[in-house]
Amino acid sequence: MQKTREQLQTIYDLLFERFGPQHWWPGQTCFEIIVGAILTQNTNWTNVEKAIVNLQQAGCLEPDKIHEIESAELEKLIRPAGYFRLKTKRLKNFMQWLFDNYGGDLDVLDQIETRRLREELLRVSGIGPETADSILLYAFGRPVFVVDAYTARVAVRHELIEPDIDYEQLQYLFEANLEPDVARFNEFHALLVCVGKDFCKPKPKCAGCPLEALPHTIPCEYD
Repeated sequence: MQKTREQLQTIYDLLFERFGPQHWWPGQTCFEIIVGAILTQNTNWTNVEKAIVNLQQAGCLEPDKIHEIESAELEKLIRPAGYFRLKTKRLKNFMQWLFDNYGGDLDVLDQIETRRLREELLRVSGIGPETADSILLYAFGRPVFVVDAYTARVAVRHELIEPDIDYEQLQYLFEANLEPDVARFNEFHALLVCVGKDFCKPKPKCAGCPLEALPHTIPCEYD
């Protein structure tokens, strides 16, 4: 356990030294972050930003507005984010859950215990573990570590965990070995995305990687 903690701290320090603070998650309000977390599925953030701007300009970046807007109109607004019909359904599913159970009041969600809120989010069609945990960490400031394919590649290739892990096991690796600090979880996840996008790709680019000097094994096709 102590060795793993030291390894994670070393990885964090090296990534932070190279990339610096990432200032995640982009978004001015809790609701904007939630919408962004749903829209960013299977696309890049640049496209999500375009969809967010469309929603802002249309005056729709509020729970009641997205709840009431016709699906066809919402599809037009979020089209830049890709998979716009599917993501419209997912946004509508979230809004239906929010209004049916909590009167559309996000402040009520902020009072719900983290594990219970996570379980409820996961029951909303279209919200998986990564999206739910992004909402918990970035929108509600809960100490939940968000993991993704980038996280898995780094953890497997640097021999922190076996290749045949699932989401919960990977998340446990970080949560069991780090203090439950929202700011640190936020920064660490963002830094892992940076190294995953620039270096620890499906076909790795190890030369020049900030983690190059650490023990690592290359075969890994986790995605």
